Amino acid sequence: MNDPVRVLAAGDHFVLPGLIARALVEELREREASVRELTLPWPLEAFGPVAEVEEASGTEDGLIEALADDREVLVTQMAPVTERVLGSAPRLRLVVVCRGGPVNVNLDAAKIHDVRVSYAPGRNAAATAEFAVGLLLATLRRIPQAHNLLAGQGSWQGSAYYTYEHSGLELEDLPVGLVGYGAVGSRVARVLCAFGAQVMVHDPYVRGEIHGLRVSSLDELLRRSRVITLHARLTPETRGLIGSRELALLPEGAVVVNAARGPLLDEDALCDALESGRLSAAGLDTYEREPVPAGSRLFGLGDRVVMTPHLGGAARAVAEKAARIAAAEVGRWARGEPLAHQLV
Repeated sequence: MNDPVRVLAAGDHFVLPGLIARALVEELREREASVRELTLPWPLEAFGPVAEVEEASGTEDGLIEALADDREVLVTQMAPVTERVLGSAPRLRLVVVCRGGPVNVNLDAAKIHDVRVSYAPGRNAAATAEFAVGLLLATLRRIPQAHNLLAGQGSWQGSAYYTYEHSGLELEDLPVGLVGYGAVGSRVARVLCAFGAQVMVHDPYVRGEIHGLRVSSLDELLRRSRVITLHARLTPETRGLIGSRELALLPEGAVVVNAARGPLLDEDALCDALESGRLSAAGLDTYEREPVPAGSRLFGLGDRVVMTPHLGGAARAVAEKAARIAAAEVGRWARGEPLAHQLV
């Protein structure tokens, strides 16, 4: 009989170690699993100026100690899988990251140490798409601002939004441009089409049928859209994709929504456009720097900006899906099958 698969479930307060452990036990019921649980800090806390990985939480020393009893597999959301960690865990053969990209793993070091790396794509696509639509609606109709006036201050002054000058936009017949049409953008497009919006899409990498009108150039999309919502991946090519030149192409009074990645959008250019009245509103869940610095200009634009602290993927189902996807990868590895989402 094969020995149990020795796994470290290094979760946090979102993807709980217990969720990972239960999914692993279910997936490996024919092989058995020896699962050690470790809870990493949350919200994200820097563990020091380690340049080789991004967005990690916890410490290298803590992870090395947890892997010290010959763990073969690490399943984690944010643990810092650095050169030092990999070099200190000679029995480690597989790392599975419970998110859409292994930003907390030194992939070059993993290759050197013959450690396979996998991830959990698509786990938050539905949740992020739903959140993006909710953020769009809240921004168009100024729902948070009206709520804050009434519930926070006991003021009926939010009724001023029921005037022609200050009222928001409705989605029906509204020209809405989607920048990016991946797992999230395609879901947003379907929902907006159901609302009756005039959906337009720009994504040079997507082929086949789409929901909405395909627009070949970003400039054309911007000129035709009263609202744009960003769903592109962050790459060197898309960093700063929407800057002052692009915002100037939008019609007067347009709205910008970003629930994808903060660096897609030039925040200073956005603030300039909002302060000048060129844009009427913006809805943001992601930012160039997170947490948003105390001196950010965005904090002075609360009457025109809806801000949330990167909550697009914060749904219980996301954590559960991530645990199941990761456990399925461990099961494939244990059975000697090809991994479905391997990067290294």
